Amino acid sequence: MYLLPQEIEVWYIIPAVRKELARLLTKKYGLSYEKAGNALGISKAAISQYLSNKRANKVKLNVKTKREIKKSAELISGNARVAMFEMQRILKFMKDNHCSCDVCKRYNKDVLDYCNCEPKY
Repeated sequence: MYLLPQEIEVWYIIPAVRKELARLLTKKYGLSYEKAGNALGISKAAISQYLSNKRANKVKLNVKTKREIKKSAELISGNARVAMFEMQRILKFMKDNHCSCDVCKRYNKDVLDYCNCEPKY
């Protein structure tokens, strides 16, 4: 049995990206937990859990992805309305660069028999 790549994205990748955005928005750009949560479409309690390592600890983002997230955090800190677009941009970047495939390969080994994507090893 395997999970769809979209399920891996929802359960593992999006939380990891949100965690990194939450860290940058609160620490680097000084947004409150509430403002960061509102921008990311999550509660301030979720922000707190990301920052205290109670959520999204399984996926380690690579350097290229973190660089893209930093660009997004800067834009979001100035205009929270761009957060959804930036999240979608980051997810597309991760797919295009096979970062999502690396996560899928780790947590969803059975899908490799059906997937036409070549994860980097």
